[in-house]
Amino acid sequence: MILAAQTAHQAYKQNSVTTASPGELTLMLYNGCIKFLHKGKLAIGSKDVEAKNTNLLKAQAIISELMSTLNMDIEISKQMLNLYEYMNRRLVEANIQNDVAIIDEVEGYVVEFRDTWKEVIRLNRQQQFTGNQI
Repeated sequence: MILAAQTAHQAYKQNSVTTASPGELTLMLYNGCIKFLHKGKLAIGSKDVEAKNTNLLKAQAIISELMSTLNMDIEISKQMLNLYEYMNRRLVEANIQNDVAIIDEVEGYVVEFRDTWKEVIRLNRQQQFTGNQI
């Protein structure tokens, strides 16, 4: 019974990713990054060095993926690239220093970006359904 539920959950997650729009995929990346930052902080608290390292590296990989999706022909992308690079550097420092405060700082940025992105998706959907320009 448990195995069937796990298999169904995995199929749902896979389907969510394969049917998501590019905007929804970006939202998933932000949410995943937040999840790994949280797990990294918990690992620091429990002095689990391996889990801390693994989760912070996963968060960094997501930030690197977000960097690679930027359209550098758009001015805001250049600013976002600088912020993402800063966040990655800070996560390296957090990993070396076991510093939860640094992770909190980065998490604040990721949450802000995620919330802004959610609003962009909402406005785009509203525009699609009403046909009005925003």
